[in-house]
Amino acid sequence: MPQQPLPHMLAPDRKPPLPGLTGIRTFLAIGILFFHYTPPHATYIRPMIEAGFTYIGCFLLISGFVLSYNYAHRADTLKAGRFYAARGSRLYPVYLLSLLVSLGMLHAEWMARSHGEFWTGFVLTPLLLQGWSPSLATFWNTVAWTLSTEAMLYLAFPFINRAKWWPKDSRKLLLLFLGLWCCELVLPITYMIFNPDHLQQIDRYSSGWWLRLYKYTPLAYLPIFMAGITLGRLNNAVALKDRTKLWMALGGGSFMVLCFYLAVPHLPYVLLHGGLLTPVFATLILGLTGVHWVSRAFGWGPMGLFGRASFCLYLLHFNLWNILHEHHVPERLHLTAWDPWLSYALILLASYLAYRWVERPVQGFLLTNYVYRTPNPALPASPAQTPLG
Repeated sequence: MPQQPLPHMLAPDRKPPLPGLTGIRTFLAIGILFFHYTPPHATYIRPMIEAGFTYIGCFLLISGFVLSYNYAHRADTLKAGRFYAARGSRLYPVYLLSLLVSLGMLHAEWMARSHGEFWTGFVLTPLLLQGWSPSLATFWNTVAWTLSTEAMLYLAFPFINRAKWWPKDSRKLLLLFLGLWCCELVLPITYMIFNPDHLQQIDRYSSGWWLRLYKYTPLAYLPIFMAGITLGRLNNAVALKDRTKLWMALGGGSFMVLCFYLAVPHLPYVLLHGGLLTPVFATLILGLTGVHWVSRAFGWGPMGLFGRASFCLYLLHFNLWNILHEHHVPERLHLTAWDPWLSYALILLASYLAYRWVERPVQGFLLTNYVYRTPNPALPASPAQTPLG
């Protein structure tokens, strides 16, 4: 029996899906999983894994692009309240699940922090506000700081989308994209110049109050989100042929891989984290919107499946890994020799089940009963109630 579409899929003016962008999320999410928990003997793919910290920027660029792709043409009719409810129906149930799964992590937070800091984090985190505090951004679920950023960006999107200053000319949109990319680099360049934390070497393991402020504060990611929106408008303004997009996908992907292997090891971490590769990601994103064999390959089979479950995979992977190993699951299953591949498989399975059993059904229920609910049509009056005449 064919699967019934969710109500939001039946909303008016819905654009065609972009399977290529769905599939690339699988690559990004698994890349972040490997970045946090690197598999052994990963010699040949290690440069791509060690560049995993750049994937967050690509996710946010895709987020702005997809929102612009779907809503730019109906900016004046988009109701902010309905938009917030629709986005929240997708994000918050899985986010809440990630916190419930991670309740055991609160003991570690209690032992590591002052009581005042613990209770502040305990209140801010369910409200998606922890990212605004450099010291509490990674509280409870380390990777969930990005949800603070997503929440702020989604709150701003309806107002950004309906702004009257958006150019329609493709050249002006391209210049605006490049300008936003330059704005994105201002903060990391400023940090590199002044080094307010006085760190001798800055890499993924470095920590400092100002560095955490730069890495986790939602406002720092506004330029890349705006660049994604601009990219979506540029895609709508320029009718590129699918053959051109194929070469963009191949060229952008190849250049991205070359950057990971040849350039990333020699470039400042702060600059890379701050969006130095944004134009490369943008080229790949535009290329994957075309109808060609590369986008079909990214949208096919497991790539498409786990792309749809990538939000669950991203939010659940960090603490699920800790839970599996704190409770010695591989040892209890007598499968230690198969780890970490066993852990990867269990995390992927849990993410898919969370998508099928939590994200999709809860979102469908909320959209059907609250977001896109239409009033019941008035019943015709009975003959006894119909006035004469």
